[in-house]
Amino acid sequence: MPCVADWLNNPFSIVQGIFAQNVPNSDWEKKVTEYFKEKLKENNATNWVPSLNDVPVHYLKPNSLVKFRCMVQDMFDPEFYMGVYETVDPNTNARVLHFGKYRDVAECGPQQEIDLNSSQTVTSERQTFYCVPVPGESAWVKEAYTSASQARVSPSTSYTPSRHKRSYEEDEDMDLHPSKQKEQHMGNSSGGDIHGCVEPKRLETEASAGHHLISPNCSPPLDLNFPLPGEKGPACLVKVYESWDSFKVNDILEVYGILSVDPVLSIVNSEERDSSALDPMECMDTAEEQRVHSPPASLVPRIHVILAQKLQHINPLLPACLNEEESKTCEYLSLTSFFVSNFMSELSPVRAELLGFLTHALLGDSLAAEYLILHLISTVYARRDVLPLGKFTVNLSGCPRNSIFTEHIYRIIQQLVPASYRLQMTIENMNRSRFIPHKDYAANRLVSGVLQLASNTSLVVDETQLQQGQLDTTGVHNVTALGNLITWQKVDYDFNYHQMEFPCNINVLTTSEGRSLLPSDCQIHLQPQIIPPNMEEYMNSLLTAVLPSVLNKFRIYLSLLRLLDYSISDEVTKAVEEDFVEMRKNDPESITADDLHRTLLVARFLSLSAGQTTLSRERWLRAKQLEALRKARLQQQKCVNGNEL
Repeated sequence: MPCVADWLNNPFSIVQGIFAQNVPNSDWEKKVTEYFKEKLKENNATNWVPSLNDVPVHYLKPNSLVKFRCMVQDMFDPEFYMGVYETVDPNTNARVLHFGKYRDVAECGPQQEIDLNSSQTVTSERQTFYCVPVPGESAWVKEAYTSASQARVSPSTSYTPSRHKRSYEEDEDMDLHPSKQKEQHMGNSSGGDIHGCVEPKRLETEASAGHHLISPNCSPPLDLNFPLPGEKGPACLVKVYESWDSFKVNDILEVYGILSVDPVLSIVNSEERDSSALDPMECMDTAEEQRVHSPPASLVPRIHVILAQKLQHINPLLPACLNEEESKTCEYLSLTSFFVSNFMSELSPVRAELLGFLTHALLGDSLAAEYLILHLISTVYARRDVLPLGKFTVNLSGCPRNSIFTEHIYRIIQQLVPASYRLQMTIENMNRSRFIPHKDYAANRLVSGVLQLASNTSLVVDETQLQQGQLDTTGVHNVTALGNLITWQKVDYDFNYHQMEFPCNINVLTTSEGRSLLPSDCQIHLQPQIIPPNMEEYMNSLLTAVLPSVLNKFRIYLSLLRLLDYSISDEVTKAVEEDFVEMRKNDPESITADDLHRTLLVARFLSLSAGQTTLSRERWLRAKQLEALRKARLQQQKCVNGNEL
């Protein structure tokens, strides 16, 4: 009988047991998934599973159960593998069935050979996703997940790979590449059987060749393809066996699966590269494609997924599933409902404290703080044709030029939201940075760009760094891409021969001295009420003064309100329409349809910020009041600075 820890440390023993009991019935795969699903429900068992986000790969036991919180950066072509294969002992003719699922290399005993012609062989298909840690994930998110973990790990130094392995993907490829089969049969003249396992002598030869191929002198260092500069953490090849159609590029996933860091992978891949270099007809893939799609497992480990779920959010302070649709399938529905109702009951004081905190951060400007709260809880809730509904890009103008003020505003936002990035809009950055992901056909991969971000990431564009200069072609394309992201909430990825639209949901805040060069839904001009003699000291004291428990409430508040449903009753809709008609009568020159749309947005987020999921007459009047104050301030600034606005 397997011990309790076996499902964590040796999941293959569990899979083998279920496979042996149920073969040749195909239900064994479903039973494996159900087994691990039930195990992970027990007593916070998910916290016992080591995470690649927290633990270095060399501390993890190969072939153990791991988890990974990640974003899908690219998806490769589906690959075929031997789901079930048969081995035969040439001496006794004894036959044994093996499962190939969750493995990179086919295994067999010392005296066994794989029978490629067996009628028992089952060819299956899986999808490989290239996954990276969530771009711009905040330090407090990482720390919270790490502190919740109860996984026990130690450096793995004693792992010795079995010599009786071969790549079963290579075996499956025989039918597609007859030349490979021919070469291997010809290589049989030395007396070894081609359908047998890798001989130790051959393995040692391949190991030395592999080492030579991956040495720094022969190939450039592997680019892990992170979207943002300075990102750390592992990239992984995530191999999905079921329902992969539900996952797409830029989705945030949490996967549970079997870790594969087998050195044999590097050896086999090096051999393939070596043979294809000698005979280009040997392999359809280019050397660059093989290098990118089959990197050393020590650098890019493989995870063979048993369970995977799309994450609604990455805030560790919230339950995993919160919206109505996902809650139906959530095992902790009652716990989730209790959490939401409990927090909503104390929403007013949290909002008041957050408003006070942001007012201090914005140098005493409470109106700007109100709009910043509305911006931080905004989200694209639907799309009507090409128009994204719910986006609320704010331009905070009046920021001191070349000051550390904008840097500190970003630091405060970073402390509040789960994922963010500060884009310094300098001429050099615009001309040199790669904003738009593009397809590299030689390596057959999507090369990432700064704008390849996960949903609900906060992007702070700092225009106060902008100096005089000229944008080159790249710079113009980057500025255009930023404008499209703000206006349409989409990024057009470059596939050389065509553009492909990728819809997104990114909260963009632009900080500028005058009016931003980029489009925005709302411009609020900063009016500081206090000018601290030492900005650095003032901002640092602001962050240290707020209690961690209060900061956590702010984080829950901003994440939770994004996920609430909202509606407007017919009665209020009629009242709003009549009110707008009256406003147009009184001031036909300055009141436009855009004003109505913006005021409705402000009213929506104002209601949600107070925990109300329907629009009331009072909130509508408050939204009109805020908009009147904002416009008056802009008009006042225009009178002072001429046409600056």
